[in-house]
Amino acid sequence: MLKKLYWPIPAIALASLVGCMTPPTDLNLSLTRPTDEKLYVVELAPPSSPIEINKIHSWKIKVSSPTGTAVSDAKILIGGGMPQHGHGFPTKPRVTRALGDGTYLLEGMKFSMTGWWEIKLDIQSSLGADAITFNKVIEQSTSAGDFAAPSTNASLQARE
Repeated sequence: MLKKLYWPIPAIALASLVGCMTPPTDLNLSLTRPTDEKLYVVELAPPSSPIEINKIHSWKIKVSSPTGTAVSDAKILIGGGMPQHGHGFPTKPRVTRALGDGTYLLEGMKFSMTGWWEIKLDIQSSLGADAITFNKVIEQSTSAGDFAAPSTNASLQARE
């Protein structure tokens, strides 16, 4: 009977250690890059820096062809989560509308903790289907209760 009661303790301890993992040192943290098959160039812009934990926020996604032409007919599906923890986003982020000039509004983004997150986009347009995975590391800043992300992309923020 006692064996049955104590088995969760090692599992909880292991989960605590996994939560403290540091992200790989070779992560590509660029928020502007070509998709996997090079059909698109995608720019992902967070709403602000620092990125707030446990708050729902909106991002912008700019999709262009490799020659720089805005892609205005894209359908974008969102996935991702924390690879080291084995869970997805605590919300269901989705593109809610096109803003013009190949820019789309991504709403419902929420990071529930610090650490390495993947933001996966599946893109479909008249150019074809392609995918991209962005890496984002959310870190705790030096000021209490404040969180910062090490990389941001100001070019889309300037267009607001």
